Amino acid sequence: MLFFLEQDKKTLSLMVLNPPSPSPSILKEKESASQLPSMTKAVPYSSAVQQADSRAPAHDNPHAAPTRVFSFSSSVTTSSEDTVLNEDDDDNCLVNPHTPPTSEQVFTTPHTEFGHCANEAYRYVSKHDYTKLFQERAIEEPPRYVRFATCVSILILYMLGRLRDFFGKRFAKSYFTHLMPHNGYAPLNSDLESFYLRRVKRRMDDCYGQPITGVPGRTVLILDRYSSDYNHTQIYTGGMTRALNISSYNYLAFSQGRGSWADAVAESIRRYGVSSCGTRLDSGSNDLHVCAEALIAHFLGTEDALVCSMGFATNSTFIPGLAGKGSLIISDELNHTSMRVGIRQSGAEVRIFKHNDMASLESLLREVISQGQPKTHRAWKKILVIVEGLYSMEGTLVNLPRIVELKQKYKFYLYVDEAHSIGSLGSRGRGVTDYFNIPPGSIDVLMGTFSKGFGAAGGYISGPKSLIDALRLRSHSGPYAEAITPSVIAQVVVSMASIMGVAPAPRPTKSTLFPSLDSSIVAPKESAEELPGMAPASMLPIWMNLRPSLADGSEARMRMRRLAFNCRYLHVGLKKLGFIVYGHVSSPIVPLLIFSPGKLCLFVRMMRARPIPIAVVVVAHPATSFDTGRARLCPSASHTKEDIDIVLRACDEVGDILDMKHGSCERWGIDEVCERAVELVHSV
Repeated sequence: MLFFLEQDKKTLSLMVLNPPSPSPSILKEKESASQLPSMTKAVPYSSAVQQADSRAPAHDNPHAAPTRVFSFSSSVTTSSEDTVLNEDDDDNCLVNPHTPPTSEQVFTTPHTEFGHCANEAYRYVSKHDYTKLFQERAIEEPPRYVRFATCVSILILYMLGRLRDFFGKRFAKSYFTHLMPHNGYAPLNSDLESFYLRRVKRRMDDCYGQPITGVPGRTVLILDRYSSDYNHTQIYTGGMTRALNISSYNYLAFSQGRGSWADAVAESIRRYGVSSCGTRLDSGSNDLHVCAEALIAHFLGTEDALVCSMGFATNSTFIPGLAGKGSLIISDELNHTSMRVGIRQSGAEVRIFKHNDMASLESLLREVISQGQPKTHRAWKKILVIVEGLYSMEGTLVNLPRIVELKQKYKFYLYVDEAHSIGSLGSRGRGVTDYFNIPPGSIDVLMGTFSKGFGAAGGYISGPKSLIDALRLRSHSGPYAEAITPSVIAQVVVSMASIMGVAPAPRPTKSTLFPSLDSSIVAPKESAEELPGMAPASMLPIWMNLRPSLADGSEARMRMRRLAFNCRYLHVGLKKLGFIVYGHVSSPIVPLLIFSPGKLCLFVRMMRARPIPIAVVVVAHPATSFDTGRARLCPSASHTKEDIDIVLRACDEVGDILDMKHGSCERWGIDEVCERAVELVHSV
C-alpha cells in the first residue's frame, strides 16, 4: 500500500493505492495522482506540506533517497494499525509536528514513528570530555521523612497482607488452594515466596504489563483494558490509546515499519523463510550468519565475532565457556541476572565489588592475587572481571579508563557487557570504547545485544579469533540453541551497515539466489587496534540494497546525535526541576526516583491519563530494593525536543502532586528549562 499526499485547495488528503504485492526490492513508486482514491481526513498543516511536496523533485528509483516530504516504504500493509496516519484528531501533536516541514526537509516515516525535527541545534555528539574527570555515580539521598514514610508504608502493607493471608486460609480456602497442601500434593509456592506477587504486583499489573500494538517508535498504541476484580483478570475494551512512548529500548528508532530495514527483512523472508530450523553446529547456519559475524567484528574492530539468538543466553551460555574450576570471576554487584546465571554455571569462584567503585575493585584484586585459591593458596588459573558498559537499572556508565589501567597493572581478563551501550554511546555508535576513545583491543571480550540499538533480537560475543573459535564449540548455545532467524539477522546487518556507512565498491557480477561467501563477505583484519570506518560494499549480501542516506551513514549519524541531545536534555531537565535522578548524563536510561511503592502506580496512571498520554515504565522489587522504586525513562532518537518538553512538563506537574521533588540541585521553572534546553545540554 503506497501513501501519497495530494493538494486539494486548502486541505491535503491522504491517498491510498493497493497495487499487487511484488518484491520490495523491485517495487517502484508511481507518480500519477489521478489513479489514487482519496480518504476523507486531512492534516491541519496541509498548505505548507503541499507547497514543500510540490517543490521537491521526483525520482523513480526505489533505492534512491526519498525526496517527497512523506515517502512511505513499500513494506506498509493495510493490516498494521500503526500505519494509519489519520486515526487521531488533526490537532494531536502525536500525529502531526508542531512546525510544518519545508521543501528542504525530507522525512521517510510518519510523525508517529519518527518525530520530524530538522533543527540542527537539537543535536549533540556523544563522547567523553577528557578535560573533566570521570564522575562517579553520586547517590543523592531524599529527606529523612521520605525514607521513613516509605518504610512505614512497606511495613503496613506487609502486616495487612499477612493478616489477610491468616484469615483467608481459614475462611476463604478456595482462594488459597495453590498455597496449601491439596489432594496429597505439596504447594508449588509458599505463601511467603508469592507474597509480593499477590499483595503488591497484582494490584499494579495494569501499570507493569501494558499491552501494545504496532511499532514501538516515537508513539505507541496501548490496548485499553480495565479490571473489576483488583487486577486478577483484565478485560479489553477493544479500544486503543496513542501515547508518547518514553519506555522502549528502541534507542536509534531502527525498529520501523517502513524503509530499508523493513524491506530487507521482507526480502530475507522471501529468500530464506521464517526460521533457520536448526542450531549453529547442526543445520541452522547460513551465509547471513557468517556475513553478520564478519560485519560485527569489522564494526567493533576485533578479530572475530559470534552471534546468539537471545541476549540473555549470550551471557548465560558463553560465560561458562570462559571460566571454570580453579578460576576466579570478579563481578560488579549490580550486574545483570544473565551474567549471574552464567557465572554460577561456570563453577568458578566468585567475588563481588561495590558498584562501579574502582577503589573497591583494586582492593579486592590485591587481596585475591596475594591469597590465591582457597585452602591451597595456589595461584588462580584465570581471573576474569565482568562489568556492564551501561547499567540498565541505574543508568550509570562504567569507568572504563580506570578499569583498563587496573587491567594493565594486575593482568586480568576483562569482559564488558554492552547490551545497552552499543549503538547508543559514542560518536560512531561503537559503545563505551568509542565513548571513551579506548582501543577495543584493550578489552578481551566484548558482549552486546541487538534488541536495543539495532531494533532486532539476539546478542553477540566479540574478541580474539582463537577465543571465538573455542566458544563456537564449548558454549551451550552452539549445539543446543536455535540459530537466529534470517529476518532478524537481516535487520541486524542493515542497522549496523547504516551506522558504519558502506564504502562504494564494485559488486560481484554473478547473480545467484545464495551468493558464495567468498564473493559476498570480506574477512576482517587479523588485528585491529583502531575502530574501522565504513564497511566495504562487498561485505553485505548481494541482494541487500540501502538508500543513499543509509549507505553513506548520514541518517544514522543524525539519529545518534538526536539521541545524545535527548538523553542529556531529559536528564539535566529533570534535575533542574528538583527530581532525584540516577545515572550518567549521556545514558539513554534515565531513572527517576519515586521511592514509595504506592506512588509507582499513581505515577504511571497519572501520566497515562494526561491530555497527551505518556507511556512510562516503573521498576520495583526485586529489580531494585524495596525503598528505591523508580520510573525508568528511555528517550530515543525518534523523539523531538518538543516531545521531551511534554515529558518534562508532565513530570513537573505530577511530581508536585505526588511530592517527588527531593533533589538538591538548583531549581528552575519548567518554562526556563524548556527555553534554555540547548544551554543545559552543553553545560554538563
